[in-house]
Amino acid sequence: MSATAHGIPFTKASACGNDFLIIDAAHTPADLAALSRRWCDRHNGIGADGVEWLFPDPEADVFARLFNADGSEAEISGNGTRCVAADLCARTGKEQIIIRTGAGLKTCRLTARRGATFEFEADMGQPTVGELASIETTAVRAQGANVSMGNPHFVIFVDTFPEGWQRQAALVGAQPRFPQGTNVEYVVVRGPNEIEIRLFERGVGETESSGTGSCASAVAAIASHRVSSPVTVIAPGGPQTVRWEKHVFLTGPATLVCRGEFIV
Repeated sequence: MSATAHGIPFTKASACGNDFLIIDAAHTPADLAALSRRWCDRHNGIGADGVEWLFPDPEADVFARLFNADGSEAEISGNGTRCVAADLCARTGKEQIIIRTGAGLKTCRLTARRGATFEFEADMGQPTVGELASIETTAVRAQGANVSMGNPHFVIFVDTFPEGWQRQAALVGAQPRFPQGTNVEYVVVRGPNEIEIRLFERGVGETESSGTGSCASAVAAIASHRVSSPVTVIAPGGPQTVRWEKHVFLTGPATLVCRGEFIV
């Protein structure tokens, strides 16, 4: 990508409805947080859940720093990482992409391609699964499992998705026990190898999908013997597959939506 006198080039990509802007950081001013907020605005910007800012890296194809729609920086997005892999695959023809994230190196292996849609299996590393924890305040009551995929998640199992779950999720994520905030997932078990989820992402709000959220939900369900690996994870934006074999492997699509320039 190269900048012109008219603006800064970007690629927009979507993974199961979780959308990202991919931008070469060499072409931008220093305030990545402010630009991320501006460009993720769906009315006055391009619109996205986050921005993946790309930097060179000596040990990887690229170093991707993720800024959420509110300008906060996050360690990693599984879907965002896959979107970066799709962009690099389209540009270079490489079928294995190594991306450095705030949660370490992640390897994405191309498994299929259909036009502008690329399917990857991504090695998401080893998860950390905590004990069940209860949150009981005058405003919210919830029991869930703390899971880290390099970023924090609080996974709540329910029989049905409660009305107004978004408000409850926002309150859960704002609890003092999560000083850096947390991603919140509601999970309904649909079968021995299938779960359905709803997602409320730190720094974004409700999203159509989440790669690390899908992984955390599947890991929590497997660890509590509710399902067995591999797990089909159904989100509003579409299904992904998670298998857990010491490392967690996430398989799903990423579609390149468009390329353009943002006028500055």
